[in-house]
Amino acid sequence: MTDPALADAAPGSPVDVVIEDARWQGAGLEALAARAAAATLRHLGLQATGEGAPEIVVMGCDDARIAELNADFRGRPQPTNVLSWPSVEPPPRAPGAVPAPPDTDELGDIAISYDTCAREAGAQGKPLSDHATHLLVHAILHLAGYDHENDADADTMENAERAILATLAISDPYQEH
Repeated sequence: MTDPALADAAPGSPVDVVIEDARWQGAGLEALAARAAAATLRHLGLQATGEGAPEIVVMGCDDARIAELNADFRGRPQPTNVLSWPSVEPPPRAPGAVPAPPDTDELGDIAISYDTCAREAGAQGKPLSDHATHLLVHAILHLAGYDHENDADADTMENAERAILATLAISDPYQEH
């Protein structure tokens, strides 16, 4: 039986998924990533599927692998839930301003850790698929120039996440449980 949360994964998705941890295969990472990308790209006003949609690479890994990446790229040798590497550096913007849609064929790369994602989902009492989708939306927004370096930018990013997740019938991840 197909998980209804995965039923509207976008055919012709611009997402290339690399599975390093087989648990992601069972969790349906490919469909989750396609669904998150389609919703996020639509929100950004970009083509979400097919020819012309910006490419995204998602690697599903474990805590050991993401800790290595976190150490190499951020100087923090511990696991985290998700990391992202945009293909292009976003232009400067005023605090809280919505970034201009990126003009590139490749948005960038994402790594997501099964261990941390599953642990956080369990602690928050939510389905793994919902939490993973939220983290993927969050990471794709980073690829598109969003950040949370200050309160105004964090508000802008969280509002975008809420709007995107609402289109996917996923509850507000910032709502107190």
